[in-house]
Amino acid sequence: MVLSKRKEIVRFAKFATVGAIGTVVDFSVLNLLVLVFGLSKFWANTWSFSAAVLSNFVWNRLWTFPESRQERLVSQLTQFTLVSIGGYVINQTIFLGLDKLVFHVWGTLGYNISKAIAVLVVLFWNFGVNRIWTYRSIE
Repeated sequence: MVLSKRKEIVRFAKFATVGAIGTVVDFSVLNLLVLVFGLSKFWANTWSFSAAVLSNFVWNRLWTFPESRQERLVSQLTQFTLVSIGGYVINQTIFLGLDKLVFHVWGTLGYNISKAIAVLVVLFWNFGVNRIWTYRSIE
């Protein structure tokens, strides 16, 4: 029992590390699209979140859940994407809500703080649901 809990803690740490890489991708694309290309925060967040999801899927399949490579890629990607759509809705709601209602007066720093809070909340959603559904066959 202790060994399986330790293994799950290590797996969560790997998932969080992959998430940190995805967060760098997410923030980089978000700020590039808003500050350089002038996209609205809604669309910039949509594209940046999507780029992060793709990065996270690849790294989770290769490193966090390497046993999952025995599963069919398309099925697994579909499940991961469906979970991510739920995460996207949560992320977008928190990001745009906090930016508009709380942090808008801080400009670029404000929407980045809003994004950081959204990313942190979605980390737990994504790990929990992916662990239960997408990667359920892995001990």
